[in-house]
Amino acid sequence: MHGILPEAEDTGGLFGRVQYWFACFFAIGWAGVVCGALVRQVVLGEHPCPLCVAQRIFMLLAATGAAYVVRTGLAYGAVSGRDYMTGWGLALVAVTAGAFASWRQSLLHVVPGGRGHGGEVFGLDPYVWAWILFQASAVAVGVALACARVTAGRSVPAEGPGALRSAGLFALGFLGLAIAASLAAVFLEEGFHWFLPDVPTRYRFFSDVGILDRPPGGARG
Repeated sequence: MHGILPEAEDTGGLFGRVQYWFACFFAIGWAGVVCGALVRQVVLGEHPCPLCVAQRIFMLLAATGAAYVVRTGLAYGAVSGRDYMTGWGLALVAVTAGAFASWRQSLLHVVPGGRGHGGEVFGLDPYVWAWILFQASAVAVGVALACARVTAGRSVPAEGPGALRSAGLFALGFLGLAIAASLAAVFLEEGFHWFLPDVPTRYRFFSDVGILDRPPGGARG
């Protein structure tokens, strides 16, 4: 039986390269958003709440879906319809869940004169931007899936040296760095505890190991 997205012959590679480039930019873009949030966390002291961390997880999962497409192109020089469905399907699930998480956080602060969690970015709270980006990504992934029937099996000359391979390797490396940095940041903030506080204000790991003193009065955090 033929799959939903039958594999085309490995002929003209223009459409395949377009999908490959889009996957690279998609992975780099989401990894960049997460790294930007980490910079704000370190420089401005904006500790992420549990919903913020959940959104970062979904961002990285979305980037991982695109990275699957990139990795397949690097390894085989073409991406089959099944691989497109696997990679972009994961990305679509991630951006849908992320949109719900950012929408939920936005609702928590929709009150007259209410102040959001963290500083604004170009006039909007970070989780509002996250909702916008998740929604836009859902549309973009839908378009990519709709075009996958045309690009399935098309040649992606990323196996040898060149711009395609360099971009793919950079996307995978940058995403790996973003994942590692995010894991470290969450571990430092959570410490040896099961849950993050609703409004985190410090890195509890350092208090847990005695590097920093605990808050006066036994305050919880």
